[in-house]
Amino acid sequence: MNKITIIGAGTMGNGIAHAFAQKDYNVTIVDISEENLSKAISTITKNLDRMLAKEKISTDDKLMTLANISTTTDFNSGVKESDLVVEAATENIDLKLKIFRDLDNLCKDDTILATNTSSISITQIANVTNRKDKVIGMHFMNPVPIMKLVEVIRGKETSDQVTNLIMDLSKKLDKIPVEVNDAPGFVANRILMPMINEAIHTLNENVSSVEGIDTVMILGMSHPMGPLHLADFIGLDVCLSILKVMYDGFGDEKYKPCPLLIDLVKNNNLGVKTGIGFYDYSEGPRNKKVSSQFIK
Repeated sequence: MNKITIIGAGTMGNGIAHAFAQKDYNVTIVDISEENLSKAISTITKNLDRMLAKEKISTDDKLMTLANISTTTDFNSGVKESDLVVEAATENIDLKLKIFRDLDNLCKDDTILATNTSSISITQIANVTNRKDKVIGMHFMNPVPIMKLVEVIRGKETSDQVTNLIMDLSKKLDKIPVEVNDAPGFVANRILMPMINEAIHTLNENVSSVEGIDTVMILGMSHPMGPLHLADFIGLDVCLSILKVMYDGFGDEKYKPCPLLIDLVKNNNLGVKTGIGFYDYSEGPRNKKVSSQFIK
């Protein structure tokens, strides 16, 4: 397996492309926007420069990684010769199903189709293809070049052969894969999102402040980042989407999104990506301050 295609040039897509290209795989990033593709290459270059400055890679490593990446807005040509396609588009079920229908029609019969979905059923996605045994989840963690975990999620008909291949491939990327069965939210978000949602409820009920809640979890639970800050980093819209998937999938009130989260998303206060969420990032992600709406 050598030719890898990534669908989507956003934060996760460019990170996944970086991870593969750095291990000398030929990678094509496909996106509908030339601007997004340019931003992706710029982000990868900046991340490589940081690694170079920390002496984690050499100049030759950086040049090799960038040389291994090509970009295109032509979906057809971008996917048809791939050995593996990793979909990293927006967490929207209708969009993902359309992408997988198209991939199934365009890709070689033996191409493995993976999705980076953080919560949507792998089985449901596989059901729109004629290769259910070759559809699998590869849920990378953000930021992909740094984080070690990959949740490898089996759909009901994903074959042992494909699962083992993707587990081994993840190890070749210097990741630590964990095999997971298909269920809403898988493992990571099934545990993480209720915690984030409860932190938002705690803020909404005026139990403590934004900084207070995050400080308790950092100092008391040894979390590297507080749950409200982490939610901003993930994207409040993404958090809401995942909670909705779990609430619909399990029908359990404990997964019901907090009204405050819903309001923030409605007002496009999505966190780092829009510059404001629970914190204000107008001076950059490293210079956050509590959003004015949560200061009393």
